[in-house]
Amino acid sequence: QLQLVESGGGLVQPGGSLRLSCAVSGFTFNYYAIGWFRQAPGKGREGVSCISSSDGRTYYADSVKGRFTISRDSAKNTAYLQMNSLKPEDTAVYYCAAELAVCTVVRGTIIDQDFGFWGQGTQVTVSS
Repeated sequence: QLQLVESGGGLVQPGGSLRLSCAVSGFTFNYYAIGWFRQAPGKGREGVSCISSSDGRTYYADSVKGRFTISRDSAKNTAYLQMNSLKPEDTAVYYCAAELAVCTVVRGTIIDQDFGFWGQGTQVTVSS
């Protein structure tokens, strides 16, 4: 059974850090790019970051560059999103997703159309 399970969300003060994890099972982790997306209340889904499977190339939304870092550990079948210097506008439900091989990025935007497998999401709230 194909499954992605996010964890690590929570409440953090502005300027704080969180690390999200995405545990993958049911398919060959190394064949898939892993993306992180988020959706805030009343807003559309936004691509935050993505890491390709073949060369580990990474992509970030402009809003998180320099603050977030995506990584993957093939031995653990897990991807991570390290989030530093968090801001209230980072508050959202964060989802990880998988698509075959490479990230689809168009003019700097991480496209979610080709991601066929999704986790259930984890809430991140940045507030004092």
